[in-house]
Amino acid sequence: MKKVQSRISVFLAAALALLVLGALPASAQQAGSSEERPWARGVSPDKQKTALELFRAGNTLLKESVFVKAVEKYREALALWDHPAIHYNLALALLNLDQPLEVHEHLVAAMKYGVAPLDTEKLEHARTYKALVEKQLAKVELTCDEAGASVSLDGQVVFVAPGRYEGLLRPGAHTFVAAKEGHAPTNLSRTLPAGEKTTLALKLYTAEDLTRYQRRWSAWKPWAVVSAGAAVALAGGALHMQARGSYEDFDTRIAECGGCVPAPDVTDMRTRGDSLQQLAFGAYAVGGAAAVTGAILLYINRPQAYRISPDEAESPQGVSVAPLVSGREGGILATFRF
Repeated sequence: MKKVQSRISVFLAAALALLVLGALPASAQQAGSSEERPWARGVSPDKQKTALELFRAGNTLLKESVFVKAVEKYREALALWDHPAIHYNLALALLNLDQPLEVHEHLVAAMKYGVAPLDTEKLEHARTYKALVEKQLAKVELTCDEAGASVSLDGQVVFVAPGRYEGLLRPGAHTFVAAKEGHAPTNLSRTLPAGEKTTLALKLYTAEDLTRYQRRWSAWKPWAVVSAGAAVALAGGALHMQARGSYEDFDTRIAECGGCVPAPDVTDMRTRGDSLQQLAFGAYAVGGAAAVTGAILLYINRPQAYRISPDEAESPQGVSVAPLVSGREGGILATFRF
């Protein structure tokens, strides 16, 4: 940035040395038809004379480095006569007042009719200044295809979609908004670098488009708890069946001996049945608790709606990989979006 400003200062000094105090370029003052001098079309001689006097006053102030007053005189002159040479000198004055956007605007106006209203050297200087100023500014291109959407830049409406806007801005942070009834406004903030072009395609989204759903945990986890509880309960059922079989075997043996004192192996049948039954009841308790817990987790883990920004809607999820090269070094830049 300092290098660009230094080059502008050098060219400015050269341009000031070219100023001919009190006169527009000779080719601009020659009488002729409006076809020969289109910049004079519709401007009366009296207005031309007054504009010329203001132009001379501005030149004097510009040579004395009284830039603010010079700008005022040139603006007054332009109000009377929209002459490229006045635009050119106004741009020179504005170069010293940190007004790069206005400088560019007036340089473009100065070059509108080519060399005729200026001269070859001034036209070349204007082209050089314009190129240098553009390196200090950021270029932006906005597009929007949503019919009826109002597109604004830093709070100022620039077009109603469908349409396109292209212009120069000071580098730095800027806000771009697209709004339309029935849609969520798209509000993007970008930091624009000097000397580069940024292209933004603004899209509009409904509330449904910007709604996403998420769970606390993966959907399978609560179901795994429910399934585990059911499995334990089923195991309890199997144990209960085995306990019942042991009791039936014990009753059969007692009936066969007519109510005798049971032998140790018969007693073991009843003891085994008691143990299996206790295990079955424990399995029922654990399985039931797990199933209830799983059901509660299923409720808690139901999808919850949340809103995303238009910026996030345009950013695909996943991983993007791009090569990264700088000087003698190289590598890979990976971006993760979830």
